[in-house]
Amino acid sequence: MATQRYRPTSPGRRGQMKNDFDGLTRQVPEKKLTREVRKSGGRDNYGHATLRYRGGGHRRRYRYIDFRRDKRDVPAKVATIEYDPNRTARIALLHYLDGDKRYILAPIGVAVGDKIQAGESVDFRPGNAMPLKNIPLGAQIHNIELKIGKGGQLVRSAGGMAQLLAKEGDYAQVRLPSGEVRKIHIHCYASIGQLGNSEQINVWIGKAGRMRWLGRRPKVRGVAKNPVDHPMGGGEGKTSGGRHPCSPWGWKTKGLKTRWNPRTDKFIIKRRRK
Repeated sequence: MATQRYRPTSPGRRGQMKNDFDGLTRQVPEKKLTREVRKSGGRDNYGHATLRYRGGGHRRRYRYIDFRRDKRDVPAKVATIEYDPNRTARIALLHYLDGDKRYILAPIGVAVGDKIQAGESVDFRPGNAMPLKNIPLGAQIHNIELKIGKGGQLVRSAGGMAQLLAKEGDYAQVRLPSGEVRKIHIHCYASIGQLGNSEQINVWIGKAGRMRWLGRRPKVRGVAKNPVDHPMGGGEGKTSGGRHPCSPWGWKTKGLKTRWNPRTDKFIIKRRRK
């Protein structure tokens, strides 16, 4: 799947790029596998804004994705490859032999009519899911579990791919797309292959209106605000802030480490930061 460039008929169109959606085989999703998405606008249950610059956006329906791949040793056939407005990766609709239907993330190399299965002794091919203990070293994987049976939590975006580096005892070493090397239990499931739609990184939004369609509202720079609204606001004329970039509450926003989870630090072998 490639990207499509627009003609420069306006400043917003100049340089704008989008996916051409050539590999999709169906426009309307499976109705029983979707539900309504109620927007929060970044507000919690009290109505307080907990996330800034959220709101609006095009109406969409959520597709239930089978991240757990818990239908083991039941063969399925790929019925369609579809677009999902809630994620960058494409999704595939599976028709199982017992009549069940489920969505999964579609990796590169999976086409309509292919046979896909999950289990401990399935074939090594894109789309199949198996525990890390049965996956050969050096393999490309995605949709990786962090806890046994919880479902895939890692490597789920377009073009995502992790690599299985080693197995030692009850844990396997996996290199994530960020460069981090992490230990994961060998009984955790992962799907084989690299996720599709890898050209998503080349998409150029081009204009503010497309960001509003995605539900992202305008973001005002701190130096453009008044001193009462932001620590970097105010000044005579245009100023660059006079301090390190920070949030309206004074928290440093570039380079400050915010991770604090000593319970799982022992599983990180190499961090993504130097």
